[in-house]
Amino acid sequence: MRRLPVLSGSRFVLVPVADDDAVVVPPPPPEQHVDVRAAVRDALRFPLSGETLERIAPREGRATIVVQHPAFPLPASLPDPRREALAAAVDELAAVGIADSRQTILLAAGLQRRLRPRDLERLLPPARARSFRGRVLVHDSEDEGLVPTGDGARVNPALLEADVLLVVGVAETVLHGGPGTLAAACDAATVRGLASAASLVAPSGTPEWERVLRVEEAVAARSAVLSVSLVLDVPRPVGAYRGYPWDPRTVAQLVRSPLRRLHGRLPGLLRREILEHRTGRAAAIAAYGGTPSVSHAEALLRGVDLRGARLDRQVDALVVGAPWIGPHTPHENANPITAAAVVLGHALRLYRDAFPLAPEGTLVLAHPLTRSFQHGRQDPYAAMFNELRDARDPEELSAAEARAAVDARALAAYRAGRACHPLLPYADWAGCQPALARIGRVVVAGSRDATAARILGFVPSHGIASALEMAHGVAGGRARLGVLLAPPYVPVLVGS
Repeated sequence: MRRLPVLSGSRFVLVPVADDDAVVVPPPPPEQHVDVRAAVRDALRFPLSGETLERIAPREGRATIVVQHPAFPLPASLPDPRREALAAAVDELAAVGIADSRQTILLAAGLQRRLRPRDLERLLPPARARSFRGRVLVHDSEDEGLVPTGDGARVNPALLEADVLLVVGVAETVLHGGPGTLAAACDAATVRGLASAASLVAPSGTPEWERVLRVEEAVAARSAVLSVSLVLDVPRPVGAYRGYPWDPRTVAQLVRSPLRRLHGRLPGLLRREILEHRTGRAAAIAAYGGTPSVSHAEALLRGVDLRGARLDRQVDALVVGAPWIGPHTPHENANPITAAAVVLGHALRLYRDAFPLAPEGTLVLAHPLTRSFQHGRQDPYAAMFNELRDARDPEELSAAEARAAVDARALAAYRAGRACHPLLPYADWAGCQPALARIGRVVVAGSRDATAARILGFVPSHGIASALEMAHGVAGGRARLGVLLAPPYVPVLVGS
């Protein structure tokens, strides 16, 4: 019997595993990386599909560069290769005759909290941000000026007013990057409708993928569209946790280290600050150009193959830890809904070929799951949590969502950049439903707030040991256990 460290909030807890249990470990980061600026330049000059940038960009025309909200990878990686990619895109447009003064950078924020002007400077490297003379906009999903596309969606007018549209991003999931970035520049109802994809790395035939393709087609009918999609390697922590979770030596040292015990005794604020300074560093492996759907699909496929972790077959119980931060940018402390969204809505949807848990299996979620809603910025989550507590059936929750969508005070806070859109908590919870529909129960290991766990429909337990006892008891003996060492969360390839 050995023990493995799993992140639970801002602490590491030890999970006992037997020799026949499955440990899902991300592969080590690749040794070779690409020069981001050169890779973007080549991707625009030699696209996989469609015309080159030089052919579609009229001299002295206008261009809009659409960039994704940098929510993933989680935790964030610094420096972010997307900055260099955006700078290269600005320079390439200038090289074909569209000066930066005629360029617009549009941050496709979806339902997330709108960044403020001082935050927008982080989209580009500091020197390039100071010299940029174009416009920088943050998408407002409640803007009355959104333009109908004819298929029910309304898009930001900056997508249609330009002569050439350039999408720059990272292929993290089906909905993050490529045509998903265009969809994140749509109205709130369209963005909310994309939340329930069953898998985030297997787009074929899903309604959500078809929906973002229709948005791309509608935009491409009005403007020339080209895209650059980056492939990132696995974010690598720095400092004392360097090598976690893919290096077995680092994992073993973390189990024995007295620093882990000392870290667990520190106040929560200090623990989070230490971990935030250990955020990972990620580099670009490749860049693909072409139409948004083609370049994104190719980059996503390459990323899944390079970063994917193999699980030979489904397990009866799976242990997954949730970090101290939520899945959105700017990153904030996790509340019960965002902690569930990280594990159920993100980690468990990063699968290909088969769902990692057997039908009616048990998910052991390692997180305190305390009700800590930051005043102002997380008010929509507190309101949704209260509705979830009082709702007796899905119809009542749907009615609460309809009321939240027209809450004037919450919408004003969103448009001012003080909080996320009031529909974002409902989208996060909807993203958990595909996983919840497949598993039997969620046991919260180390729950500090049993009421919060029960409101979400989860089973609270004092720690990992009692949570595993429940999982083995439900399995009628000894459950085949799986442990996902994360974050960073990587795709899980299930099957031989």
